[in-house]
Amino acid sequence: MSGGVPIRSSRVRRLMRGPRPESVPALVGRACALVGLLDVAAGIFPRFRQSRMHTLAEVLPGAFGPFAAALSLSAGVLLLLLAHGLKRAKRRAWRAAVVLLPAGAVAQFVYRHSLVGALISLALLVPLVVHRDQFAALPDPRSRWRALANFVLMGAGSLVLGLVIVSVHPRRMIGDPSLADRLTHVLYGLFGFEGPVDYQGNTSWTVAFSLGALGWITAVTTIYLAFRPEHPAARLTEEDESRLRALLERHGGRDSLGHFALRRDKAVVFSPSGKAAVTYRVVSGVMLASGDPIGDVEAWPGAIERFMDEARAHSWTPAVMGCSETGGEVWTRETGLDALELGDEAVVDVADFSLAGRAMRNVRQMVKRIERAGYETRVRRVRDLGEAELERIRRAAEDWRGTDTERGFSMALGRVGDASDGDCLIATAHKADEVPGPYGDLKAILHFVPWGTDGASLDLMRRDRAADPGMNELLIVAALQAAPRFGITRVSLNFAMFRSALARGEKIGAGPVLRAWRGLLVFLSRWFQIESLYKFNAKFQPRWEPRFVVYRASGDLPRIGFAAMQAEGFVNLALPLPRFLRRRARPARACAHGLAERDVRAA
Repeated sequence: MSGGVPIRSSRVRRLMRGPRPESVPALVGRACALVGLLDVAAGIFPRFRQSRMHTLAEVLPGAFGPFAAALSLSAGVLLLLLAHGLKRAKRRAWRAAVVLLPAGAVAQFVYRHSLVGALISLALLVPLVVHRDQFAALPDPRSRWRALANFVLMGAGSLVLGLVIVSVHPRRMIGDPSLADRLTHVLYGLFGFEGPVDYQGNTSWTVAFSLGALGWITAVTTIYLAFRPEHPAARLTEEDESRLRALLERHGGRDSLGHFALRRDKAVVFSPSGKAAVTYRVVSGVMLASGDPIGDVEAWPGAIERFMDEARAHSWTPAVMGCSETGGEVWTRETGLDALELGDEAVVDVADFSLAGRAMRNVRQMVKRIERAGYETRVRRVRDLGEAELERIRRAAEDWRGTDTERGFSMALGRVGDASDGDCLIATAHKADEVPGPYGDLKAILHFVPWGTDGASLDLMRRDRAADPGMNELLIVAALQAAPRFGITRVSLNFAMFRSALARGEKIGAGPVLRAWRGLLVFLSRWFQIESLYKFNAKFQPRWEPRFVVYRASGDLPRIGFAAMQAEGFVNLALPLPRFLRRRARPARACAHGLAERDVRAA
């Protein structure tokens, strides 16, 4: 390994194992989830109250009268909501549980005169109090959107649970109400009103109290999330960005993904010496870094230590997406984490690139055909474009985006034409039409960020959907041919996930497991363009540089994968604003874009 990376210290070995769940928080979280499930069952199902589980349920929080059924249901739902936070050792979840459990114990003793039930609640409270120092994790980044999401999810869950509550008393139900009547009864009950469904005996009160409890929980949790103090996701400050640019000037040629660390929706931690840094974003409790650390390789361990300390303080799951082989070795060596090959990056050496030869026949023919159709290309630095043309390019890139949500994280800068990005390259395709469009003769855009002083890394690809096919090939060839004029000797194209599996799986002699794995990837390509992106990259005869994902445990991989898909924009859990509102709210120079725009849907 280059750079003479020092052997990790004993302190690093001790602390860098990542924020593993402590045994007590994990056990308490599971106990809360189990008690919560039993409480919900005890509050909903009448047969459960009369079964052999009745003896056990009697000593759990809650009871089985009309009021007690609602109390059991409320306690169960709240404990289920708190269980995940307790597993992650969150301080606020601990505070809520410490308040909820004694309140449930008092309610049991006063209403049911159940000393055993109260003692069970207090028994769960004991490890919380004794091990309170283990519940010290800080809050996650959050915003007001969490309140809306809670209202939608809790409201939907309350409707489903309410429909179950209304329907589990068939023998006491008067008449045979339709599904619409039952849903109406649930909606009325959530707001505390009597609905059209009626029951014999005290069952009407039991159902009413239970529905009211669900409505109360939905309202209280939504109000709490709406009015609690915000902890917005960290952003790069001007000082952070200035320090990162200084590191990239000295060490930016080492990693093609280095410049993407300047995305302004990332946070950053620096090594104690300030000679290295790790940028990241927190998504669904995953602290997601991308690429290699920035700066001097010998200072990487200090930045990695700060990264892991931050993950530990918040009980976040640490992960790194798309690091190089050297980066993966340092991460695994310094932290005890594991690494898994994720795919390959296509890198073209400009000196070796040529359209001649049989291997480049398809690209050569496509480029010549498009040129004969009247298209011309221009490759320039951002600083050489006028503001009027840059604004036209920004608007075109926004309108030609193929998705409603912005995409990109690990290999996307998130802006076009910023004054601070003057070294970026823009390749554009032009064709004069009889009737000029809203962007003049502009038909396609490629944007490259610097890779040190002699390289460029592809950032985004956008084109007018009405333009002829092959715009991406045309502009990549134009950029490669113009590269020597800008002193560029190497160009990084797209990242191809699972490239080696696709390549080996289609060769003669591939085994059944490899062929099955390739078949699955081809199937998934219908949605994620895995195979098409690999084949598009392969057209330019690149060399392939492996990229890795670094993770703590195999059980974390699904969670990390989901968080990465959220970060890249493939999964959007927030409710986006209408497009016309987003345009007004977005600063004119901050046109975001992403990894998905580097694919080949239009190729």
